[in-house]
Amino acid sequence: MIYWAPLLHFYQPSTQVHWVLRKVCNESYRPLVKLFHELPNAKVTVNINASLTELFDEHGMSDVIDGLRDLAEKGRLEFTGSGKYHPILPLMSQDEMMRQIELNNHTNRQFFGNSYSPQGFFPPEMCYSRDIVKPVLDTGHKWVILSGVACPVEWPNNVIHGISLGRQKLVVFFRDDIVSNKISFRSVDAAGFLDQLRQFRGEQKDIYVITAMDAETFGHHIKNWEKLFLKEVYEAIEPIEAVSRGVKQLKRLVDTQKEIFSLSEKTDKLEIEVVTISQLLELFPPGQSLEPRPSSWSTTMDDIKDGNPYPLWKSKDNVLHQLQWQHMKLATEMTYKAMNVATTDSVKYYADVARNLLDKALQSDQFWWGSRRPMWDINLVSLGLMQQREVVLNAYKAIKMSDLSEDEKTEYYYRVIAGRDIRSKITDQLLLYG
Repeated sequence: MIYWAPLLHFYQPSTQVHWVLRKVCNESYRPLVKLFHELPNAKVTVNINASLTELFDEHGMSDVIDGLRDLAEKGRLEFTGSGKYHPILPLMSQDEMMRQIELNNHTNRQFFGNSYSPQGFFPPEMCYSRDIVKPVLDTGHKWVILSGVACPVEWPNNVIHGISLGRQKLVVFFRDDIVSNKISFRSVDAAGFLDQLRQFRGEQKDIYVITAMDAETFGHHIKNWEKLFLKEVYEAIEPIEAVSRGVKQLKRLVDTQKEIFSLSEKTDKLEIEVVTISQLLELFPPGQSLEPRPSSWSTTMDDIKDGNPYPLWKSKDNVLHQLQWQHMKLATEMTYKAMNVATTDSVKYYADVARNLLDKALQSDQFWWGSRRPMWDINLVSLGLMQQREVVLNAYKAIKMSDLSEDEKTEYYYRVIAGRDIRSKITDQLLLYG
């Protein structure tokens, strides 16, 4: 049997404007929810960052929330955990990782109820370093999904490896980067995909294949791709899945399905079943303990060899990235100080504002749009910088109103000035390359 476990990643930044959100929702999210409801045997693993869940609620799109919850309650969809505001976890402290993961779980449970009980974890952009293992385990997750480029051993398709941390072990799955990217960029159709799965199996008895991509791929990035690819694949697999489960009456196989199979009348030879990623834990034996490579789902082997595991978010050769993270470090340190000195209600107010703004300011988009590899957008970089600036201003306001000595307050005033200098340098970079 070939077990296919598809994962879809739903995400929009918390700053997304209404008209863009509406467009993506109508082109992708709503059609996907509708499609999965129409296909009774379809299963899928879904990551949805809680920042997007909140946007659905705020912008009158709760039908998407309801649809996803209904699928989860029927056992046809499983959720994964993640970071609420889509931060690059390996570039953060352990405390910030924990906070983002817990915020994500708390918010999504508010909207999805008991159907949101993730066993697995999707690190934003599949960015991995060993530093994320403890926070992921400590927040109750059993497994993590990483890019195939992170796999340091022979490709696992019939065993499931793990990452050891003391006496604990975090199960690790790897997405098939090549196949996933083929689907994402419309380099393979339904027939070609199914044929590729059969080739992967070869003479093996049972194997699994995991694909993972942005949910927006279907309908938004590629028009009607949810129908032209997903629907055709699911409908082609459905009858075979029914046979394997002993269903007596099969739906009539239409001619298009026969073409997809590229088989004779004995269509049961296809032997493909769709599962959630967590179901694989019950189907395949444990493998070895290993150390995945620090990487993301946009990292190449050349990047890894060059010691540049997160090139789209913190490239060692990108001056803009270095400046962005300098400013983020300053904003974070000032926020921590503000929280520490918040001994009165008035000080606590501004410290809490800084703290909540920092959560949002850690979003990954500002760095991605500053990568110039090849994407580039001065406005989205500037938006991220404005978020960080508001953190600094509110943190300093709290510090200024606190009981700190005047010398200490002066020290933090100079940090505000230093932040202004960094922002000026960032602006220079935007003007230089804009």
